[in-house]
Amino acid sequence: MQLRYNFRVYPTPGQRAALARTFGCARVVYNDALRARQDAYAAGEKLSDTDVQRRVVSEAKRTEQRAWLSKVASVALVQACQDARMAYRNWFDSMSGKRSGRKVGRPKFRSRKDNRQAVRFTRNGFSIKPNGKLYAAKIGELNIRWSRELPSAPSSVTLIKDAASRYFASFVVDVDQEPLPTTGTEVGIDLGLATFAVLSDGKTIASPKFLRSAERKLRKAQHALSRKDKGSKNRAKARVRVAKAHAKVCDARTDWAHKHSTAIIRDNQAVYVEDLCVSGLGRTRLAKSVHDAAWGTFLRMLENKAQRYGRVVHRIDRFYPSSQICSECGRVDGKKPLSVRDWTCPCGAHHDRDLNAAKNILTAGRAERLNACGETVSLSA
Repeated sequence: MQLRYNFRVYPTPGQRAALARTFGCARVVYNDALRARQDAYAAGEKLSDTDVQRRVVSEAKRTEQRAWLSKVASVALVQACQDARMAYRNWFDSMSGKRSGRKVGRPKFRSRKDNRQAVRFTRNGFSIKPNGKLYAAKIGELNIRWSRELPSAPSSVTLIKDAASRYFASFVVDVDQEPLPTTGTEVGIDLGLATFAVLSDGKTIASPKFLRSAERKLRKAQHALSRKDKGSKNRAKARVRVAKAHAKVCDARTDWAHKHSTAIIRDNQAVYVEDLCVSGLGRTRLAKSVHDAAWGTFLRMLENKAQRYGRVVHRIDRFYPSSQICSECGRVDGKKPLSVRDWTCPCGAHHDRDLNAAKNILTAGRAERLNACGETVSLSA
């Protein structure tokens, strides 16, 4: 399987200028490739990938309007052309039903005002020097902070400048699966807002609420930005300050999610969760809290780590009434408002709402998984 390893990069002023030039040229090639495909489609002309690359890269360099493309590495321009091809193909495959998942919209042109810029180099465009520096074609040797060793030789690297004006190198490497020792424990997880997660074994994970905690600082930074004149240097500086404040929140949330997802995968052989419609919940009055919780990111981390370490993550039906069923007798007690945090079943069992839901998720997930293997399992506890 392939993984990305991200490292912070600290370019010199000259290298920043070279990177900005490379970002700009790659953006222009990407837009030219999209435009060429759109024009060919409108005219009923068949245009191969080789024809597009020749038009927007090779032939464009010989024109007066695009002669400056020769100042950057050709490998970066070719990869930008490949990105446009993939975006266009994904759109067509999505419309025809060949591509699974959510519908993909029509590819959009990239803007020079985008706060995030990126360019990709394949193996013939970069190398890691013995002194630990990263060499990129026509950019030079970049200082990189190695927080860990790469498990294998990278197949490509993407140089990124984010909205906070930070530079990163993202390596794609091949890694082997590293199965962890088998454990006999399985767990169901009920995700929430007041408490981030309640596990069926009784453990709870408190909600950190990173965005809520930083809201006052973010409000002040955004207020200062709104008072700056558009197009001024002070407004550009204020925008970076806002981006850095948001980046700090994002980094803290990502680090927290990595630690807890790793602990859950390490301790349990199988993990069962609800298939939440996060995008739908993000359009309700709880949108800010839902996005701050980042359930989707957490679930993706669980699934990726389970694949790498030989564990199982199974999602149950999102319409399964986990909060309405008694985990002791299986009685369906009906819907309950969110204000009801505990309830007593007629069988005499007293339930905490979230813990009961986690136990039901564990039971339902285990049944679905074993039934898929041909076994007959009852949903009763």
